[in-house]
Amino acid sequence: MRFVDTNIPLYAVSRSAEDADKRLIALDLIALDLMAESELGLSAQVMQEFYVQATRANGSWQLTHEETTEFINTALLRFPVQDITPGLVLDAFSLRSRFGLNYWDCAILAAARLLGCDAVYSEDMSSTQDYGGLRVINPFAHLSQLA
Repeated sequence: MRFVDTNIPLYAVSRSAEDADKRLIALDLIALDLMAESELGLSAQVMQEFYVQATRANGSWQLTHEETTEFINTALLRFPVQDITPGLVLDAFSLRSRFGLNYWDCAILAAARLLGCDAVYSEDMSSTQDYGGLRVINPFAHLSQLA
């Protein structure tokens, strides 16, 4: 199973012309899972971050509350969702000490570990670092080579 960081669903709903390629990739990642047996997972943190960013009035997405919650209910809640637990928070603290990442990225890694994921789709962490058995896959990495 692979974990999706917040930037994946955000690109999936982006209306920006400059995000068009990332939008297609993000939609493909989310839609491909319809064919498989729940190969993607996420966390309550991802749902929260997605909601806050997508509905931010001065942000890039500017979705309504209704549009955002509909996307969460129809697209994201099809996947296993890891709750935020005291154990997850403590694991994130440990990962922060070990890898020096910000807490929020460490909470993503901790949630992915709890779900039994082997990789995290994200553009926010290094794809060359082994994060205690987890690897990061940047599905957009090849786009910078095309520019």
